[in-house]
Amino acid sequence: MRKCLRCNLEMVEDLDVKVEGGAYGIKITQQGIFKDNLGKFKCAVCPECGYTETYIEDTSKIKKLIPDKKEG
Repeated sequence: MRKCLRCNLEMVEDLDVKVEGGAYGIKITQQGIFKDNLGKFKCAVCPECGYTETYIEDTSKIKKLIPDKKEG
């Protein structure tokens, strides 16, 4: 459950983010050509003030981008 940073109310979650005029949505990739899709944006909206935040539900591909820190 996400809470609004302004009102502290429960936000409506799992909404799609789409480009107006198209049903393509927005995807997250690494910089460069032909990189894998790392996730699909989701959106949460506060029903009181309209504050909106974007997030991705599955962060497993993002976590793989973080280099392992070797203790030395």
